[in-house]
Amino acid sequence: MNNKKKIKKGLKIINQIQKIRSKNNKNWMDLLKLSLKLDFKSTSKILKEIVKDDRKISNLAQKISDLK
Repeated sequence: MNNKKKIKKGLKIINQIQKIRSKNNKNWMDLLKLSLKLDFKSTSKILKEIVKDDRKISNLAQKISDLK
């Protein structure tokens, strides 16, 4: 398979992933809204931990980007 075909096939797969992630992200947001309504305090604590871990992931990703 030549490079152009690989790129085209790869982009098609990425588009499929994007559609699925879009739906999944909406489901996560709906779950988050429900959680906030049912138990705001606990949800806030969990979100704080998620944000902390997201920062760690972003910092690691930045290290990869800096390797150029």
